[in-house]
Amino acid sequence: MRQKLVAGNWKMNGSLDLVESLLDRISKTGHLPCQLLVCPPFPYLYPAARKLAGSGVALGAQDCAATAEGAYTGEVAAGMLADLGVSHVLLGHSERRQYQNEDDALVLAKVRQALSQDLCPIVCVGETLEQREAGRTEAVVLEQVKAVAGELSAEDFQRVVFAYEPVWAIGTGLSASPEQAQEVHALIRNALRAVNPEWAEKTQLLYGGSVKAENAASLFAMPDIDGGLIGGASLDADQFLAIGHAAS
Repeated sequence: MRQKLVAGNWKMNGSLDLVESLLDRISKTGHLPCQLLVCPPFPYLYPAARKLAGSGVALGAQDCAATAEGAYTGEVAAGMLADLGVSHVLLGHSERRQYQNEDDALVLAKVRQALSQDLCPIVCVGETLEQREAGRTEAVVLEQVKAVAGELSAEDFQRVVFAYEPVWAIGTGLSASPEQAQEVHALIRNALRAVNPEWAEKTQLLYGGSVKAENAASLFAMPDIDGGLIGGASLDADQFLAIGHAAS
């Protein structure tokens, strides 16, 4: 049975005070029916690592470079993240695809770098509202999934998580219904079965897009949804922990 994973993406939000107060609360919560993961901005990874030490809450980063080292000003290598105790890294988020013009080839290169440092890549996929209304959800999402899954060895395949985030539901207050989300998650699972049937059943698939305490339980009850990638609600300890409790 796949373990539920609830990951908080802080995006470009936070402060040292927030790291202290929010992670103090989260790290002391006790047993939850899921794995909790927090992904602060790069400057706060080190204080977050110290705060979470021994807590059981995992630490993730929001991106990594497509190269191991070198003259790439402003980039952060996967090995540097591993040095800090990071276990997961978000890759291919729609905001990076949109604002930094990241394409599938670049996402794959970053996935390979993450895997080379024993980090777990959380590969984000999803369609825009225009693509959904044009009936292209399946084509867009599966193209993004296959661009990664179809290029990995069986050994690497088992170490990747996919997060379906419909772009039209990110930060808008809108959310796909549980049935809409499950439909796309089932498509992704079936595509993964075509690559590796055994590991497709073990791969965690997360849903992201305005997940809140109020809708988390119904989303997580779907058979192919194994947790959530949480945006704004992850900056509120009560909301984030309530979502974690919903993953039972």
